[in-house]
Amino acid sequence: MNLKNLSALFALLSLLLSACGSDKPAERQPPRVGVVTLKAQPVELTIDLPGRVKAVESSEVRPQVGGIIRKQHFTEGSLVRAGQLLYEIEDAPYRAALASARANLARARASVESTRHLAERYRKLAEINAVSQQELDDAEAAAQQARADVAAQQAAVDAANVELGFTKLRAPISGRIGRSLFTRGALVQAGQADPLAMILRTDKVHVDMHRSAAQLLELKEALASGELSRDDPDVARVRLILPDDSIYPIEGTFQFTEVEVDQQTGSVTLRATFSNPGGLLQPGMYVRARIVEGSMRDAILAPQQGVVHDPRGRATAMVVNAKGEVEERKINAPRTVGDKWLVTGGLKAGDRVIVEGRSGLKPGMKVRATAPRQITANKAEGH
Repeated sequence: MNLKNLSALFALLSLLLSACGSDKPAERQPPRVGVVTLKAQPVELTIDLPGRVKAVESSEVRPQVGGIIRKQHFTEGSLVRAGQLLYEIEDAPYRAALASARANLARARASVESTRHLAERYRKLAEINAVSQQELDDAEAAAQQARADVAAQQAAVDAANVELGFTKLRAPISGRIGRSLFTRGALVQAGQADPLAMILRTDKVHVDMHRSAAQLLELKEALASGELSRDDPDVARVRLILPDDSIYPIEGTFQFTEVEVDQQTGSVTLRATFSNPGGLLQPGMYVRARIVEGSMRDAILAPQQGVVHDPRGRATAMVVNAKGEVEERKINAPRTVGDKWLVTGGLKAGDRVIVEGRSGLKPGMKVRATAPRQITANKAEGH
């Protein structure tokens, strides 16, 4: 290589070195995160509790005397009214017992007259000492015993009349009667294990639920402090979710809270009443009762993507502060409302919660806050 070529090579190297030395490194942009700005909003708080439907009235039709069923006067599954005749038991033995009791009563009444007259004669004879005092006492005692026998026989007649009346079994309540467990010709006895039939009143029904005593205390405290509000503090609205997940169209009335806590479960029984004009609610049916606990005027709801729970259940959220830096907040998120967490501490209206791009973030990092591309609602864990 000649001297001319070497000079050209050195000139090219110098030019390249000077060009490299003059370039400045490109500035690294902060990572982009998707944020949701929180705002206060009114919200209705509900809780779903499992429950069972119960008839407001139920009655077993049971025999109070023994005998053979002679007639059945109803159609199974039909509506019956209180006092309606349902069964007839063979009454011949009871009619005979009543006739015998009436005859004994008549004999006792006849004995009263004879003993009364005898006692009166003995009193007159005793005045002239024609009979002894002992004979007079015996005659008066016999008269008193005869009167007592009349009372006893009258009671026997009444009892026989009652037993005769029991041979006609009538409906104790109005409602729908189920299947008859005994047919015409069957022998029944008072005190037997099985009833003849069951009557249920279902134009209205009860729904019994269970809730922990601790949750009830929290609810009462929230209502007392004004955190929750109701139109009527003592009455909660109740709706029913049927087994097919449809909503029962008639809203129920909260009836009462059991006065005693179950010692084994720590729960309290709640009862609500629903009108059931179409008979859709059947006793024994499993339902979910949605109780409207109250409403919050300025609730803070955070997207579930922005809240993380550690293994101990403690909730945290990352927010972008006014400086564009990441902050980690410990929050209180006791429950979900729809697809969001209800936040009662740690976040406020105006906070920008990170819902996208959380991976790798650390407190103090600079970030670029933008609108999230998409918020996918996670399935709510409860109400």
